Amino acid sequence: MVDVGSKAETARLARAAGSIFMEAATLALIQSGSAKKGDVLGIARIAAIQASKRTGELIPLCHPIALTRVNADFVIDTANNAVHCEVTAECFGKTGVEMEALTATSVGLLTIYDMCKAVDRGMRIEGIRLLEKAGGKSGHWLAK
Repeated sequence: MVDVGSKAETARLARAAGSIFMEAATLALIQSGSAKKGDVLGIARIAAIQASKRTGELIPLCHPIALTRVNADFVIDTANNAVHCEVTAECFGKTGVEMEALTATSVGLLTIYDMCKAVDRGMRIEGIRLLEKAGGKSGHWLAK
């Protein structure tokens, strides 16, 4: 792991996003809450938050971080038969939270896939990316 011992502790924030595209009937199941496995978006939200907290265990050489806040939002997009996920992760520490936000986004979308795969194996997860990073020596960064 990279030595962060001499770095100053600062407020850190990262936002990440991604989307899952599916058949209209699959999206209707999610919207109506009638998926066989239950509340798809509610469970995906919990999965995203849990994943953010376990990032240091999942990604080699990634520092374990004491997160102070994680928010996972899911937006239904009926025009494109998609669910968009955006995660914000925050901490006060010596290293950033980009990996936590990206991991949470990935696992949230994978949870939607898992919960709906019996009815739609053709779902596509796309566009997982960092949107914003703030804090630390490198300062503030926004995706273009």
